[in-house]
Amino acid sequence: MRVFMPSLHRSRHPLVRALSLLVGVALIALLLVFGLVVASVLLVGGVVLLAWRQWKHGSMFAKSAAAKPSHTPAVLEGEFVVVQQGRPVAR
Repeated sequence: MRVFMPSLHRSRHPLVRALSLLVGVALIALLLVFGLVVASVLLVGGVVLLAWRQWKHGSMFAKSAAAKPSHTPAVLEGEFVVVQQGRPVAR
């Protein structure tokens, strides 16, 4: 099986070279501007979403902070299992 690839030779004419350079620079600039627009839309959307969530749930955080007791207990509550060394635990 033979793969055919066209030769990528550069043109010798100076106007064609200049035109291809300008087209390439314009294409890169267009992609850069498009990327910046997409990034700015995502950034603004994220800030708006964060502000919206903060506005909707802001009063809930203030209420929960006021409802906290002034003394935090020194005892950690929970269920613990003592695992002895040397004996495998099957769960």
